[in-house]
Amino acid sequence: MFFPKLSSTFFLFLFLNLLISTSINAIKSPTTTRSQLNIIKQFLTLQNKARGALRMPPLVWDTKLARYADIYARQRRNDCLLKHSNGPYGENIFWGSGDGWTPTQASLAWVGEQRWYSYGSNSCGAGRECGHYTQIVWKRTKRVGCARVTCFGGRGVFMTCNYFPPGNFIGEKPY
Repeated sequence: MFFPKLSSTFFLFLFLNLLISTSINAIKSPTTTRSQLNIIKQFLTLQNKARGALRMPPLVWDTKLARYADIYARQRRNDCLLKHSNGPYGENIFWGSGDGWTPTQASLAWVGEQRWYSYGSNSCGAGRECGHYTQIVWKRTKRVGCARVTCFGGRGVFMTCNYFPPGNFIGEKPY
């Protein structure tokens, strides 16, 4: 039997698509709307691609974490401050001016910090942030829940994702 030679990139592509669809199918319920599924997919896709590139299992959507994120995002709706909740979970936050920001753009900003992260020294480049990226790829983190709100008074969009178990412990490498 003949099997065409396929590149490792092709297999990685198949693997990532399987991971993303598995993560999304795990959260489908009779009350989940198509719009909600789209938002969940936007939050999960790039974050799970970053994990997949390191051969780590995908984050799975967690409704408890999503509720926590939603409650906190609604609190930030009044002032839109880029301020952490200081809760029991790992947390990434994002703010953008205007009302058009998407979960994909927030995830892209967080994952994009990879360029500033040095695994060898386990540190960020001088004057740069990379803690959002390291939280996403933290090896022990398994679940995520996120929320997006448009802030009152045209102050922009606030988004947050919460992770469990949390990561970013001082002196520990993410993977």
